[in-house]
Amino acid sequence: MTVRVPAKVNLQLSVGPPRDDGYHDLVNVFHAVSLFDEVTASRPEKDEITVEVGGGFAGQVPVDGENLAARAAVALAARAGRSPAVRLRIHKTIPVAGGMAGGSADAAAALVACDRLWGLGTPREELMEIAAGIGSDVPFALLGGTAVGTGRGENLTPVPAAGRYHWVFALAEGGLSTPKVYAECDRIREATGEPAAWPERSEPLMAALAAGDVKALGATLVNDLQPAAVMLCRPLARTLAAGRERGALGALVSGSGPTCAFLAESAAHADDLSVALNLAGVCRTTVTADGPAPGATVTSEE
Repeated sequence: MTVRVPAKVNLQLSVGPPRDDGYHDLVNVFHAVSLFDEVTASRPEKDEITVEVGGGFAGQVPVDGENLAARAAVALAARAGRSPAVRLRIHKTIPVAGGMAGGSADAAAALVACDRLWGLGTPREELMEIAAGIGSDVPFALLGGTAVGTGRGENLTPVPAAGRYHWVFALAEGGLSTPKVYAECDRIREATGEPAAWPERSEPLMAALAAGDVKALGATLVNDLQPAAVMLCRPLARTLAAGRERGALGALVSGSGPTCAFLAESAAHADDLSVALNLAGVCRTTVTADGPAPGATVTSEE
């Protein structure tokens, strides 16, 4: 059972003050893009979970109980009252620790793949509930498209988005820890005396999506975590500046980084921008994608 699942970029990530549970209230406008991982679930030889990882980022992914796909299989099995035994094979294309929810995507794909493999027929609402217990970004990887997430980001409302949007993603050397980026965001706010406002949905951004106005969308992209990500990874400032100087309609750090996302006017413009960023030497490499893309989807059953 093979499931394909998309990466995401955050069109808006507005971060409120820390909560008592250590999380932050968010307004998170998710947008799924055509950069996919694949997760295959099959029956194991022994009564255990095994994880195998291939693809360009295989060496950076844990294959033990810390793997989010494995945790998803355990959570689904616990809900169903059965053994979590499964063989999971993950093919990675989404960057690891890059702010594009690659681990969360794998968890979502594992939920769908295991549910089919085990013949559970779990209602979508229950899968979304299990997903939220694994991580804040996992429910959106199930849903796909474009959506506003509130709370920790797990409470989702789909958003109509006219047209298609073309992106260039500049991949950095190494990764960034999401908890460290949030902690740095809090530290910067405390040091500067900037109050953490209650996050609200950007109505100009919603209007741009509804109209399919790519230029207006580029002008409304925002990420409250960006200053923290840049502080922890200073070369990102140069990467963002290079994209803007070379004609990107919008530029921002994706999620907690360090991947930088650049909105292009068209597919041809994205290709040109990708080449220009590589020639500028401001990132490890670039990839292009478009969105919105569908959420976790079964692609083959054996």
